[in-house]
Amino acid sequence: MIFSLLLTPYALLLLPVIYYLIPYLRLWYLHDIPAPFAAAWSNLWLMYQCRRGRRYQSVNNVHKKYGPLVRIQPHHVSVADADAIPLIYGHGNGFLKSEYYDAFVSIRRGLFNTRNRAEHTRKRKTVAHTFSAKSVGQFEQYIHGNLEEFVKQWNRISDLQRNPKTGYASIDALNWFNYLAFDIIGDLAFGAPFGMLEKGRDVAEVRKSPDCPPTYAPAIQVLNRRGEVSGTLGIFPDLKPWAKFLPDKFFREGLEAVEELAGIAVARVSERLRPEVMENNTRVDLLARLMEGRDETGAKLGREELTAEALTQLIAGSDTTSNTACAMLYWVLKTPGVKEKLQEVLDEAIPDDVEVPSYAMIKDIPYLTWMINETMRIHSTSSLGLPRMIPEGAPPVKIQNHVFYPGTVLSVPSYTIHHSTEIWGPDAEQFVPTRWDPARLTSRQKAAFIPFSTGPRACVGRNVAEMELHCMAATVFKNFDFELQQEGPLETREGFLRKPLGLNVGLKRRRS
Repeated sequence: MIFSLLLTPYALLLLPVIYYLIPYLRLWYLHDIPAPFAAAWSNLWLMYQCRRGRRYQSVNNVHKKYGPLVRIQPHHVSVADADAIPLIYGHGNGFLKSEYYDAFVSIRRGLFNTRNRAEHTRKRKTVAHTFSAKSVGQFEQYIHGNLEEFVKQWNRISDLQRNPKTGYASIDALNWFNYLAFDIIGDLAFGAPFGMLEKGRDVAEVRKSPDCPPTYAPAIQVLNRRGEVSGTLGIFPDLKPWAKFLPDKFFREGLEAVEELAGIAVARVSERLRPEVMENNTRVDLLARLMEGRDETGAKLGREELTAEALTQLIAGSDTTSNTACAMLYWVLKTPGVKEKLQEVLDEAIPDDVEVPSYAMIKDIPYLTWMINETMRIHSTSSLGLPRMIPEGAPPVKIQNHVFYPGTVLSVPSYTIHHSTEIWGPDAEQFVPTRWDPARLTSRQKAAFIPFSTGPRACVGRNVAEMELHCMAATVFKNFDFELQQEGPLETREGFLRKPLGLNVGLKRRRS
């Protein structure tokens, strides 16, 4: 009798109701938190926002509508409250990365996407020395060398493609910042640049395994597609094995990009580890440091784990800096007076005959640092709220007078916090580098600034990124003048990161 009922059309209609109803009832303590109707019942609302490339914007909009606590998945609450940052991301709270990060695993779990606390501690101990102050100082030579090639290429473009009427050559600056960032991370992580600056195009070698013959792929496009599909499938990671069969080619092409990106890391590690390369190699790059690393048992990273961590560095160190550099150029050109002030302070600090300054020359220029910080605030390259889960067995957590229990996922949306008028004042939507003057900056603003996240899972390469951004910014504005050649705002699309889609500018040398 019961079996026959299960086979009726009514039972088939009842199954999806049960599928959504039981989790909804189980999370009774979240029922009073406002949400878009679909988000309270299903992951599909947030997944749809991710597929559109507008997650940060949609979450920001629902916070404006509903307040500081918003349910954006059945078990996930977005918390637009800067005071919650240390509670969710701080040391000692025991929160874990959520299932969202499962969608980012390709070769094997690395420092970025491992969710197990003990495994993360082991990996961080093995990798952290790679980014020590001593190591970071040794990395500068590779940043410097690629910036020299960057200046050479932009000088060539300025001379050969100059419009005689305007004096400017027209370029898409985003492409060149991408070439620069990829060549720098190739040099830092794999022993040699990708050669994108020299070639003026996006190309990288791919190998499915160390012994496979090489193919070639556009690395920047691959990275973009990989970030978009992984950021979307992270909302529904159980869908990943089946996503290639979906009618939307976005998923099929994105999963192909995941494999291609892993193949780029395999190819570069294989080249770096060839005996004839290793025999006389004295480089102090990221891969050399990773090979030196040992965990608490004295064990080194195996070949597969080494490749996975090298892939993490490739992803973390490429379009993060190029996206930020592109946004920086846009906002400096868009905001009256900023470019002139920036060039004034750079001219004072950098000798006339120096095209690419050392980090020591520029790291203590206040206005340069203020400008970079303001770029990372107004254009948070990681704009979404990084999801953290209260683990089983942990005590309940109280935020905004609401109690959250184990199994709940919480996040603080960076974009919303970085654009809060309550925190940053009525000019929060404006680009104001001087807001970072210590005489003006409040302790609350400092605590609310999280471009690299915070706590034990914060970006381990922050020091390298800050050095790279300072050197890039100083080199660009010391050597070149620009005019903005596009109307409207800087268009962006969000995967895991929020990336510009292009930036058309006029370029010319400041000095012939």
